[in-house]
Amino acid sequence: MSSSPRGESALRPEPDKVIQDIADYVHSYKIESPLAFETARLCLIDTIGCGLEGLRFPECARLLGPVVDGTVVPNGTKVPGTNYQLDPIRGAFNIGTIIRWLDFNDCFLAAEWGHPSDNLGAILAVADHLTRKGEAFTVRDLLENMIKAHEIQGGLALLNSFNRVGLDHVVLVKVASTAVVSKMLGLSRDQTIDAISQAFVDGQSLRTYRHAPNTGPRKSWAAGDACSRAVNLALLVKKGEKGLPSVLTAKTWGFYDVLFKGKPFEFQMPYSSYIMENVLFKISYPAEFHAQTAVEAAHIVHAKLKEMGKTADDIKGVRIRTQEAAIRIIDKQGPLDNFADRDHAISYMVAYPLIFGELTSESYTDAAAADSRIDALRAKIHCVEDKRFSTEYHDPAKRSIGNALLVELNDGTVMDEVEVEYPVGHKRRRTEGTPLLINKFKRHISHHFDETHQKVILDIVSDGPALEKMPVDKFTDLFVRP
Repeated sequence: MSSSPRGESALRPEPDKVIQDIADYVHSYKIESPLAFETARLCLIDTIGCGLEGLRFPECARLLGPVVDGTVVPNGTKVPGTNYQLDPIRGAFNIGTIIRWLDFNDCFLAAEWGHPSDNLGAILAVADHLTRKGEAFTVRDLLENMIKAHEIQGGLALLNSFNRVGLDHVVLVKVASTAVVSKMLGLSRDQTIDAISQAFVDGQSLRTYRHAPNTGPRKSWAAGDACSRAVNLALLVKKGEKGLPSVLTAKTWGFYDVLFKGKPFEFQMPYSSYIMENVLFKISYPAEFHAQTAVEAAHIVHAKLKEMGKTADDIKGVRIRTQEAAIRIIDKQGPLDNFADRDHAISYMVAYPLIFGELTSESYTDAAAADSRIDALRAKIHCVEDKRFSTEYHDPAKRSIGNALLVELNDGTVMDEVEVEYPVGHKRRRTEGTPLLINKFKRHISHHFDETHQKVILDIVSDGPALEKMPVDKFTDLFVRP
C-alpha cells in the first residue's frame, strides 16, 4: 500500500518582506526633503488642473457621479469641477478618472512606467471625506501621502517590468494607494500589510486596452478604477478582513508564480523621496511620455520648415531615433480608431505638429483626425532604436527620454537632425519648466471659473507655507461647483 504525499501546510507564514517594507515605509518613514515637498506642491496643482481639463470632454464627464443618480453622501468626498458629493470609493473613481483622462498628468519611466499622481484619486477622496467628518488633514498631509505613494509606485517600477508579462501599470496605483490610504484611515501597520496583500491578490488589469488593435478609452479610467479598489480594500480590512501573508511568494498560487513568471521583485534603492524629486511633468503636450521629446522636436522642425518656405507637404520621409520602450508601446502603423489610439501613436503625435505647429487635447478628436494629411504623413514616418537612448532611459542619474527627428524633403534636402534628450518637464529642466507648469494650470482653471475666483485659487496655491496649513476640505472647496 503506497502512501500519499503530505498535504500543504496550513501554518500561516510571516508576511512577505516586500509588503512589510512598504508598510514600514508608510508608517515609520519621515519625509524631510524640501525638494520633495515643493515638487509635490507643483504636482498637486498640476494634477488638479489636469482633472479639470479632462472634465471638458463629454466622454469623461458621462462616467462620473454617483452610482444612483441624485445620491448625496453626508460628509462625502467632493469632486473638483463638479457638484458631486460621493462616498470615498466612488469619489476615488471620479477623481482618478478625471486626472488620467487626457494622459496629461505626471509620469515616471523605468523598467515599468506609470503616472504616480494617479494615486491622488484615492488620497484626495479619503482625506476630503475624513476632514469633512471632523478629522484633521491638511494639505501638508496630502503632500506627504503623495510623496509616499509616488515612492511606492516608482520604487516597484524601477527594476520590475509588469508590461512584459502583460499586466498594466495600474496594479502599482492600486498597491501604492492601498498602502497610504490604509494609514490615513487609521489602520495599524499589521492591518496595512493585510490591505496591501489584498491589493496584490485582487484581479489585475491586462494591458490589452493600451495596445493595437484594442486600444480604447478604458486606459483613461483604469487608474480611477484602481483608486476605487484601493479605498474599498482598505475599508474592508478596517472592518476586520484578514490578509494573505505570502500572497507574493506562495508556491503555485502566489503573485510571482501566477503573474510574474516565478520571478521575485527586485529593488534598486530603499524607499525615500527619490521618485517625487525626479518625477516628470507633462507640461507642453498631452502626449504619451515616451513621445514628449519627439513632439518637441517636431515643433522645432515645423518652425524650420516655415523659415525655409516649406510645409509638411514637402516632406518625403521622417526617421525617429528613439528608445526601445517607445518602439514597443507606441510605434503603430495603419488606421487609428479613437482618441485613446491616437495619443498612444508616436507617428500621429509627430505628424500633427509637423503639419499644424501644435498638439493639444483637441488634436486627438475624430474631427481633428479626419484631415487626410495626417495619415499621409504618418505613412512616411518610421522609428529606429538608439541603444544609447535605451540605456540612458534606465540610468538613475539621467532618466532621459531621448528622441531625434531626421527629415528628408521631396527635393532631396536632408534637414539637420533635431535631437531632444530631456523634456521640459524633466528635473534637469525644472527651472525652465515651472513657470510653464503654472501657465498650464492657469489655462486649465480658466475654463471653469471666473477671473475673480481664478485669482483666489492662484494666490492660495502660490503661497506654499499657507497652502500646507490649509484643511483639505477647504482646499477641495476651491475647485467644486456650487
